[in-house]
Amino acid sequence: MTASTTTGHTDGERLRDRIAAELARARSRSTLLTEVVDDADLMRQHSPLMSPLVWDLAHVGNQEELWLVRDVGGREPVRCDIDELYDAFKQPRRDRPALPLLPPAEARAYLGTVRDKVHDLLDTVRFTERPLVADGFAFGMIVQHEQQHDETMLATHQLRVGPAVLHAPAPPEPSASAGGEVLVPAGEFTMGTDTDPWALDNERPAHRVDLPAYVIDAAPVTNGQYEAFIADGGYTDPRWWSPAGWAHRVRERLDAPMHWQRDGDGWSYRRFGRWDRVRADEPVVHVCFYEAQAYAAWAGKRLPTEAEWEKAARWDPATGRSRRYPWGDDDPTAAHANLDQRHLRPAPVGAYPAGASPLGVHQLIGDVWEWTSTAFRGHPGFTAFPYREYSEVFFGDDYRVLRGGSFGTDRSACRGTFRNWDYPIRRQIFSGFRCARDAGPDESRR
Repeated sequence: MTASTTTGHTDGERLRDRIAAELARARSRSTLLTEVVDDADLMRQHSPLMSPLVWDLAHVGNQEELWLVRDVGGREPVRCDIDELYDAFKQPRRDRPALPLLPPAEARAYLGTVRDKVHDLLDTVRFTERPLVADGFAFGMIVQHEQQHDETMLATHQLRVGPAVLHAPAPPEPSASAGGEVLVPAGEFTMGTDTDPWALDNERPAHRVDLPAYVIDAAPVTNGQYEAFIADGGYTDPRWWSPAGWAHRVRERLDAPMHWQRDGDGWSYRRFGRWDRVRADEPVVHVCFYEAQAYAAWAGKRLPTEAEWEKAARWDPATGRSRRYPWGDDDPTAAHANLDQRHLRPAPVGAYPAGASPLGVHQLIGDVWEWTSTAFRGHPGFTAFPYREYSEVFFGDDYRVLRGGSFGTDRSACRGTFRNWDYPIRRQIFSGFRCARDAGPDESRR
């Protein structure tokens, strides 16, 4: 008797169960984000930076139909007449409200029909037929795509004007000290992955990177630290800003993170329809790359490169190998990181000691996406898969890489190799940062 029959489940059955559970979990979140507001709110564009929520909703169904129903399943189209409406490359966000979008009830019915067909084909698909379905990759890609749009919809909720409609408990309080800096010794480490079955093309292939010694902040930059930058005239002193950053600051009249407002002798922050006093030990969020870069210069540091960020997050000095996450290879739990929209704000620094790296770097996963200094490009040996438009068309100097995920990122779309990217001016995303610097001669010899 084989092990698979002893347990009652084959590897294929276990994979099918996992896929079904992940698809259901993503859809449950999409449902929550679109059922807490009325139809008029779903159809409205809350910011020219964002789509109407109902566009995102139908778009995730259309991508599921294109890749799973038509490509993997070889089934007849459900709604080929709407493909162009929900093509993100053909329809700029600012133009989407004027499109003949599916109204909410029709969009929900469409998603239900597509999902029923996906469940039918999931019962029969063989996960060894071709690379697209090997280890369930296409299904994992669709799960991650829906969760990424769920985070986008959460960002739209943050921009929405009106009473609060989303609710979640506060994150845990600090239980460990997580200040100061951490030395990362010189040497090679493995960046990227060849083994994670649902890793996307820009995370591949694994390759060796040799870095000199450097020092990185043990935690993301906090509101309190950022307030000191503001109080010291950081927004009015061009010394700290790059030429492009200063031009953007002046043009947009930036003087604080997005959603901050003066409140007596301090600041308040509008978060999902509620005003709260800015908490000093919480990671700063809703800052653009240029603001992060200026703060780092003011602090006598710089932003980490993407490779420096990943080595701090994955390298295990005891074994020399790269872990999947800072804490090891196990999937994240509520003890490791602030993910999954479990809370609606970053957790204070020191709240997740179980998620620290072996070197003692905290909160690398979850809380806030962290800007790096690196422009978005493929790893050496990159191959686009399964389509160029996921990553390759964005390569170049226009985008900066962000790492680590936020409180609005789902665990299925976050790991130590996961790469996000955006324009350096973007602030509506849940973005923060930590600083780094070159190690001094005495530090390098430790």
